[in-house]
Amino acid sequence: MKTEAAIKTAPNFQDADAFYECLLDAHQGLSREQSELLNARLILILANQLGDTPLLQACIAAARQAEPA
Repeated sequence: MKTEAAIKTAPNFQDADAFYECLLDAHQGLSREQSELLNARLILILANQLGDTPLLQACIAAARQAEPA
C-alpha cells in the first residue's frame, strides 16, 4: 500500500468542534509570535506521535496541494 493512499484528508475527528475550541483557547492572549511558536511546537509534537517519515512527507505534500478554502 502506498503511503499517499493512507493519508486521511476527510474529517476524522471524534469531536472537531471541541478540538477547534481547544486550539483557539490555547492561542488566547498570545502575541502573533507566541502563537506561531505554539503552532510550531504543536506540529512537532503531533508529527512525533506519527513517527513515520514517509507518511509525514506525504502529509506535507498533501497540505501544499490543498486548495485554499
